[in-house]
Amino acid sequence: MKIGFIGYGNMAEALASKWVGKHAVFIGGRNLEKAQALANRLAAGVGFGSEAQAVAFGDTIVLATTHEAIPAVMEAAGGAGAFAGKIILDINNPVDVMHGDYLTRTYDGISLAEAIAVYAPQAKVVKAFNMCQAKVWQMTPPLFDGRRLVTLYCGDDGGAKKQISALIEDVGSEPEDLGELKYARLLEPAAAIVIKLLFSGRDPHTVLNLIKPETKAIG
Repeated sequence: MKIGFIGYGNMAEALASKWVGKHAVFIGGRNLEKAQALANRLAAGVGFGSEAQAVAFGDTIVLATTHEAIPAVMEAAGGAGAFAGKIILDINNPVDVMHGDYLTRTYDGISLAEAIAVYAPQAKVVKAFNMCQAKVWQMTPPLFDGRRLVTLYCGDDGGAKKQISALIEDVGSEPEDLGELKYARLLEPAAAIVIKLLFSGRDPHTVLNLIKPETKAIG
């Protein structure tokens, strides 16, 4: 898989570090120095460049910016047409942390992931990796009470979801398909619960994990 990141923050680094070596990775963003610094930390030969270069490189594009920046970075990457045929992996949460209420923003009644799909209708949008802080994705593997972390994901394209499911496995987590992209309307508010707890001082490894009785704990 060829994975282009737009963004070079903690989430981008945590996920890219699990995928580099298994997949071709490119780090893109407005600040080329920051993109280069992350590429250098990941591995020799990891590419870096602009948003447009990241989209041109990848068959899967990870939007790893703040949610407020998504419209601008997608425009900078070339607009909706640049994403045609690509898998867009949305890992973001439109949660208001500035005013302290941690409520999830909606876009005319739909989720951020659905709004991205409306903007880029020829892309295949999948929502995943939004439920945990970056430190969780740094764990090898992410285990809680002896159980693998379950990563919920959703999307409308079966082939795209299969690709993202493989990436979830690559980080050591267990994929769980929630269904169509409309169920991002559940994932984004669920993540807001974790975000509220984190901002109240909880350990950054705090998660909401799906416990499946049929799956035994490891060990």
